[in-house]
Amino acid sequence: MNMYQVRQWYAPLAELAAEHPVAIVSRSPGTMTTLLDESPVPVVYARQVVDLERFVDEQAPKIVLYVNQNARNFQMMRYGRMWHVFVNHGESDKMYMTTNQFKAYDHALIAGDAARERLAAALWGYDVDARTTAIGRPQADHFAGAVPYPADDRTVVLYAPTWEGDRAAAAYGSIATHGVTLAERLLASPRHRLVYRPHPRSGVLDPTYRAAHERIVGAITTANAADPSAHHVYDDGPELGWQLADADVAVTDISAMIYDRLAVGKPLIVTRPAAPGADVDERGYLGDANWLHAADAGDVVARVDAAATDAEELAKLRRWVQHYFGDTTPGVATARLHAAVDQLVARWHEEAAARGGS
Repeated sequence: MNMYQVRQWYAPLAELAAEHPVAIVSRSPGTMTTLLDESPVPVVYARQVVDLERFVDEQAPKIVLYVNQNARNFQMMRYGRMWHVFVNHGESDKMYMTTNQFKAYDHALIAGDAARERLAAALWGYDVDARTTAIGRPQADHFAGAVPYPADDRTVVLYAPTWEGDRAAAAYGSIATHGVTLAERLLASPRHRLVYRPHPRSGVLDPTYRAAHERIVGAITTANAADPSAHHVYDDGPELGWQLADADVAVTDISAMIYDRLAVGKPLIVTRPAAPGADVDERGYLGDANWLHAADAGDVVARVDAAATDAEELAKLRRWVQHYFGDTTPGVATARLHAAVDQLVARWHEEAAARGGS
């Protein structure tokens, strides 16, 4: 598994471990080394199938949670006396979210109605009601990191663009088309604070994109030197959480950040790709998003203020948040996760009893 896929489950698993024994199984030596340093729950190294067999024989797990569709999952799925449950590592409208591989698992924990509708539309012969449970996004109850600026009257704006992409259909990045103007306008406003968190690959392929990124970083440094009380932030740290949870308004490109922000239930603006070949799937939230076109980037201050206060826009946002994640009140998704696990454990005991404890 990729570390970013499991890291977001650290805190939910740690809290779940207060009620049930929990361990993370790693199949890779490199991942195992990292997990030993980071994981808040015990880690099991099972590089080979014989290691999996030993783990199953010794620990007899009742539930196995899968954060991705790695082909090696199927080595674990040979074992029938446990529930195999897909939990994924995020929510989006990507094709990955409707793969027929969902059918391989006994059950899936999904985010909400949007996921349920996607699966029902895409998968033949899949009983969505029986084989899925909506839990929201419990990771949103455990956002990481401390806010690096004081609580004051400034409106905090998170600008979280993606990279330039490696093909025309995925050219969603806005740094070169929207970003410089957007940043300059926000940095010039005494009422706003900019938190700039670009994708770490920004500019790796396109020198123009890289130059635009560097202009934004330089502008933040200059603005903070002119007014140290502004506390604008260029954030390239490993922790993701406080940025999404604390910002009054977020401006993102088409990326997973959209859905991470929706899970918080707070105002969101999405940059419209300027690249004509960019593939924008408008069947879900993107069909009703609060779009910011490149030509309108100079109006970002007014757009941010409207996103934070306009009653119609806020009502629309609430409808989409409910559709994707249900109730985003802090603690609700965690409670749903625990209830789903409790129900699966109860079902395991019922099944075992019906089979005479075998």
